[in-house]
Amino acid sequence: MIQIQQLKMPVEHEKKEIAYKIRKLLRLKPSQSFDFQIRKQSIDARRGQQPFYVYTVTVDLGLSAGKEQKLIEKVHNKNIMLTKEQAYQFPNNGTIRLNRRPVIVGSGPAGLFCAFLLAKYGYQPIVIERGKKVEARKQDVERFWQEGILDVSSNVQFGEGGAGTFSDGKLNTLVKDPAGRNRFVLETFVQNGADSSILYLNKPHIGTDRLIQVVRNMRDEIIRLGGTFYFETCLTDLQTEGGKIRSITVETAGKKRQIQTDLLVLAIGHSARDTFEMLFGHKLDMEAKAFAVGLRVEHPQQMIDLHQYHGAVQKLPAASYKVTASYQDQHRLRGIYSFCMCPGGYVVNASSEQGALAVNGMSYQKRDGKNANSAIIVSVTPDDFPGGGAHPLDGIAFQRELEKRAYALCGGSIPQQLYGDYKLGKVSDAYGDFASSVKGSCAFADLSGLLPGGMKEAFVYGMECFGRSIKGFERYDAILSGIESRTSSPVRILRNEQYESAVAGVYPCGEGAGYAGGILSAAMDGMKVAEAIGRKYGVAF
Repeated sequence: MIQIQQLKMPVEHEKKEIAYKIRKLLRLKPSQSFDFQIRKQSIDARRGQQPFYVYTVTVDLGLSAGKEQKLIEKVHNKNIMLTKEQAYQFPNNGTIRLNRRPVIVGSGPAGLFCAFLLAKYGYQPIVIERGKKVEARKQDVERFWQEGILDVSSNVQFGEGGAGTFSDGKLNTLVKDPAGRNRFVLETFVQNGADSSILYLNKPHIGTDRLIQVVRNMRDEIIRLGGTFYFETCLTDLQTEGGKIRSITVETAGKKRQIQTDLLVLAIGHSARDTFEMLFGHKLDMEAKAFAVGLRVEHPQQMIDLHQYHGAVQKLPAASYKVTASYQDQHRLRGIYSFCMCPGGYVVNASSEQGALAVNGMSYQKRDGKNANSAIIVSVTPDDFPGGGAHPLDGIAFQRELEKRAYALCGGSIPQQLYGDYKLGKVSDAYGDFASSVKGSCAFADLSGLLPGGMKEAFVYGMECFGRSIKGFERYDAILSGIESRTSSPVRILRNEQYESAVAGVYPCGEGAGYAGGILSAAMDGMKVAEAIGRKYGVAF
């Protein structure tokens, strides 16, 4: 297989023009047929030039490797080389016989992909989900945004698909991937209804509207392969014997029952606070971990497009950005950075507890909303938590306090403030040149006391820095919404190199357990746990 990198095309082009350029670069005769696949597509929009697309493609000429090598030597181009695809392999070679079906708690990306692999290779997993099926969950979320009626078990945080379902569906990750897990996740999403462009876009995303269908299709496939789902069913207790898991207690509609199992995967998500408390009571080793908190910031999408594309915005997708800065306060050096940037998106009420409020960002597949939004967040460490992080659940207490403050500001509506008024400590009385794109009720309030311990100064410092790289970022009428507190898990459940906790047979997994930071990395961690099970256990129910 031949790979061509840095294949440049104008913004407006057709697929046949890519084929023409491949033929020209490889100096192929008109009679030579070939197939090609796009492996990566990005936009080069550096200042001083017209934007253009940059591709990496693989080309199949139907030739032997030796003949391909001779062709490469002939064209003598550093961007043209031989490549070999790394096909994903699941290690289902375990020898210990499983007498009872594995149980997975949580159906977010980690739990879903762990279940998908285990089902595919005959392990017949049982999936426990405290929330509802994704289609019913969607109705609960929309009712909350429209009427303010919160279902604490079915909301933006809880339910089939996990918290990422009502976000942007972003699929970028910094995780190194020599085993082909990344590609497997993307291909699985496409097979279950995602657009095929996620296989090659530099910053792929599915979009909330499409992701709902993808999750439902994956559930149906897991069931077809022998898996079982129990929705609106919450894990409430563990039973162990000799340091090993033996069964779990679950509760459905107020009724408790036990499920016998030798394998328990904890893909519980970062907001399962009651579950963390129960697990701590069972002496699972865990620790408080660093994360970040801040405010979600809105700008007109057109402003971001004009800056990122230097005025050339026609025929180009809604632009994104990534910004970072550092601030030295009296305690430590803090990072300030953008998180979960949503081009053409919406700020959403992402609360999951009564009397507490958290926000997030969301985009639909087309990303055609009027505003861009991103969380601008400030790093916090266990030293910032009450108790200094000595207790593993101190980070949860820290989050809860911030969310209660945010709720109190407007009685449960999303509190908002213009950035210029935020610096002055003045309650805004109207939007500026653009209005908020928001899901859920909102009202103006003074957010300046929301971030604790000098973090407001760090936030303002970051906004001013970002204004030097993106013109208008620090504009007076940029809209702030608070609080962004669920950036990642405040807890890590410790596990060994075999992905097992101190309780044998219990596998902490994904973002909630502290081992991932987004849909793709969580899905890949779910795969790693499934692989660990496959290496150790064989099926024999």
